[in-house]
Amino acid sequence: MKILQMGLLNLTEPYPFKTINKNGRAPVLLICDHASKAVPSNLNNLGLDQNSLAKHIGWDIGAAKITHGLSNSLDAVAVLAGFSRLVVDTNRHPGNPNSIPEASDGIIIPGNKGLSEALKTLRMKEYFWPYHQKISDEISRLWSRGKPPVLFSVHTFTPSMNGEDRPWHIGVLWNRDPRIAKPLIINLRKHPDNLIIGDNFPYSGSQFAYSLDVHAGTTGLSHCAVEIRQDLTNTDEKVSYWVNLLSDTMSKIIKRSNIHLVEIH
Repeated sequence: MKILQMGLLNLTEPYPFKTINKNGRAPVLLICDHASKAVPSNLNNLGLDQNSLAKHIGWDIGAAKITHGLSNSLDAVAVLAGFSRLVVDTNRHPGNPNSIPEASDGIIIPGNKGLSEALKTLRMKEYFWPYHQKISDEISRLWSRGKPPVLFSVHTFTPSMNGEDRPWHIGVLWNRDPRIAKPLIINLRKHPDNLIIGDNFPYSGSQFAYSLDVHAGTTGLSHCAVEIRQDLTNTDEKVSYWVNLLSDTMSKIIKRSNIHLVEIH
């Protein structure tokens, strides 16, 4: 299959990122690495049908809505990726085989097979790097107000992967810096709904957190990611549940005295 590559980005294509609540007053930046399932038209849907792109392999279902809700409730600026993770995954290290995957959860991605280094570099140049540059710019802008900002990342995960069920309702991902993750886990475990909380499950923040590592871990900013199970995010009512729960908890955590300090862990 011939997949055209050159000139991916034009006025009719998905922009690399979307920024919401640009004037948010909270010293917090929300990011959503897998907010969109959009694919540049020149890539011909990567050889997939729309149903495949709409599955969990193409994006984090419900994550964008939750990010929008948190942006409103916390009054925080948010940066959301404007393209599918199958074009290039914004949360994987450049050069990682899963950065531009040839297959995902058993589904072959024809438009990603056998790509030359030049074509991979083109996708990075037009989508990956502009998204990450925007995150850096927003962190700098927030920091210029005086307080080192918090970086909080929103993801969702499929209830079953590679034939295995995942029991967690929500996972909290972190690596070396526990300042947000630990109190968040403690508060979630106290919730009367008896939520099953994954402490670095179903993914680990030490392995799958490029965005947090680059933009916060290396600079000593407080940071954390959440992963919410997608069957718990597929209606507006369910989205509101998580928005209310997370905003209530995070609004308290970000007021702690050690949160807006630079600490290299």
